[in-house]
Amino acid sequence: MKTNSSLRNFLGNLPLAVEMDWHLRAKNRPRREHYNLTRLKHSLPAAVDVAKRCARENDSAKKVLFFSTLHYWIEQSAYISLALAGLGHDVTLMTLPYSEWHREKDAFTQRQRILHTRDALSALTPLVKHVSMLDINPASADLPAALQSGVEEISLWDAQYTLMREDADMQNAEERALYNLRIKRNTFAARAALDWMQKNKPDVVLIPNGLILEMGIVFRVARHLGVDAVTYEFNDQREQIWLAQNSSIMQQDTGYLVEARCGLPMSDAMYERVADLENARRGARVWGKSKRLWQYVSSQGADETRKALKLDARPVVMLAANVLGDSLTLGRDVFAASMTEWMTKTVQYFAKRDDVQLVVRVHPGEKLVPQAKSMAAVVKEALPELPSHIRLIGALDEINTYDLIEIADVGLAYTTTVGLETAMNGCPVISCGQTHYRGRGITLDPNTWDEYYATLENVLADISAYRLNEKQIEFAWNYAYRFFFEYPRPFPWRLMNFWDDLAEHPLESVLSAEGLARFKKTFDVLIGEPFSWND
Repeated sequence: MKTNSSLRNFLGNLPLAVEMDWHLRAKNRPRREHYNLTRLKHSLPAAVDVAKRCARENDSAKKVLFFSTLHYWIEQSAYISLALAGLGHDVTLMTLPYSEWHREKDAFTQRQRILHTRDALSALTPLVKHVSMLDINPASADLPAALQSGVEEISLWDAQYTLMREDADMQNAEERALYNLRIKRNTFAARAALDWMQKNKPDVVLIPNGLILEMGIVFRVARHLGVDAVTYEFNDQREQIWLAQNSSIMQQDTGYLVEARCGLPMSDAMYERVADLENARRGARVWGKSKRLWQYVSSQGADETRKALKLDARPVVMLAANVLGDSLTLGRDVFAASMTEWMTKTVQYFAKRDDVQLVVRVHPGEKLVPQAKSMAAVVKEALPELPSHIRLIGALDEINTYDLIEIADVGLAYTTTVGLETAMNGCPVISCGQTHYRGRGITLDPNTWDEYYATLENVLADISAYRLNEKQIEFAWNYAYRFFFEYPRPFPWRLMNFWDDLAEHPLESVLSAEGLARFKKTFDVLIGEPFSWND
């Protein structure tokens, strides 16, 4: 295998060898590897014809750089690029044709991916320009200090994301090699993006995720140059998109939403909609246009859950964990170095507090990423022998989180929305990570370890004094409505099941008068226009 890889590296570095093989043999041969844009190639010509027919003049057109990597993001970004071009914008789609962010591919395969991507996207011309990042030869090898620091930070997050744990071991040869590979790739991406943006001066840069991998790097470069950057991701609902301007969407900065919307009153129908969502989660039912279950067992009721966990009359503190390595948790530390450190020190603190009962709820989402280190393992490493007043509920245990919210006297959260939902129940919540609902007046927000321990002592000494008042509970429900129903914007094509969504919302439909009435404001936000709502 190593000999074959060496040969492919040798051939991949020979001038024109890859191109000759591509044109003589590989171009028209069915692709067997994971990185495959064949379906996109076949669909684009008809879509381009639609975009040409629907194209309109735009007096406020933006010069858009759209960065995309990994074949599934590239498929979707090609259609978003066409929609933006149809709306009159000048779009350049920059692709990075990788399939594996965590391991090196031989030079021959990688160069063939460049050719395959170029061939698949060729129909976009002249509506959308395409450039491969790997074809850019940056003029300078040096990076500004701020970008170099960003490369190092993101590369560590990349390692944590790949390993699905926070304790990447730089003494371990494989893990150190992973980190070094991410340093190499992210450094090149930073140099290439910097070079291209300085020469071409886009008005706005559009990027998926904007936190990890080269997506995070391109975001950092744009902001370093003072170029507006829009990032996006998707929740569990079809026909919705999360958007952020000049921040990574994974940081979920909702400040603009609070300022613009949370001062508005709530109607009975709005309260009922939030309650309907919460009841669906409590009942382990899917909700809306989602196929995701947030709980795997329906509510058994507070009394039955108390009996099942053998809880007595002592106050109950519920600690709701996140999934380790999830990009929604990376870079969210406040006073703890990591969620692992916070969890470790917290359970050790409560081991000495047998006047209360601690219930640790491992995130049910761990079921979806079995390769991730479980937070249950973190607890067991911190406390090999669990005291009788601490309950550890695993991801697959048949306990419903919403029953625990009913039982809890105090909530502890890092970034999970369970913290918000616990506050909606009037329960005091200590927010320990930089989550979107922190600092909104409905949580207690320590900034240091000393403040954290002091907050625990104060709350546990007089829990009733820290329960949320009526005004705070009203705000929590108002914020929940805005976050669940207004923070996501209407959008036709979610990343998951993209081709199914495209069949339901073809480009011609999206660019029609009816489609634009529904989606135009979202496309405007994608190119940096201010957020607005239909009231």
